Amino acid sequence: MTLSIEPMDGPTAIRAADAFRLIYAEAFAEPPYDETEEDVAAAFHRFPVQAARPGFLATLARTEDGEPVGMAYGFALAPDAVWWNELTTPVPDDMRREDGHRTFALMELAVRGPWRGRGVARRLHTALLDTLPAERERVLLNVHPASGAAPAAYRAWGYRKVAEAQPLGPGTDLRDVMLLALR
Repeated sequence: MTLSIEPMDGPTAIRAADAFRLIYAEAFAEPPYDETEEDVAAAFHRFPVQAARPGFLATLARTEDGEPVGMAYGFALAPDAVWWNELTTPVPDDMRREDGHRTFALMELAVRGPWRGRGVARRLHTALLDTLPAERERVLLNVHPASGAAPAAYRAWGYRKVAEAQPLGPGTDLRDVMLLALR
C-alpha cells in the first residue's frame, strides 16, 4: 500500500488534530504507556499550544484513501526550556544551553500497529528532519526504555542516550533522554 508523508506547520497540524489524536490514542494505549482516554484528552488539550510554539513542525503519514497511519512532531526548545530540569542524571552545562534555535524537541513519533515494521517511522522521522531549519544543531527526545523497538530504532538512526529523565514527575517511569547531532 502506498503511503504519503505530509510535512506540516502548526496551523496545518491543528487542522489535522483528529488524525494525530487517532494515532496517538492507538499507539500509546499499549504497554508500557497504557494511556487512558483521559490521558489522550490531556495530550490533545496541549496539542494546539504545542503547535503554536516557535519552530513547530510535524509529519503525518496516510494511506492512499486518507487513513492516518503515523505521525511525528516537535518544536524548537526555548532558552528557558524545562526539559533539562527533568533529568535525574547530570549533564554538562554546555549540553543544557538552549537559545531557541539550537535544539528540536521531538515530542512524539508513533505508528499505528498494523503499519509497524514497514519503515513508516523512519520515513516520518527523515521527512521531519528534512524540514528543520539549518540552524538546528540537534534533536532531543525522551523514550520509554521498555517501549519495544523504539529505543533500538533511535540508536540505529544515530541517537545516543545522554541521561535519564522523569518528565511526568516523581514516582513515574524514567525515560531515556536521547540526542541526535545534526552537524
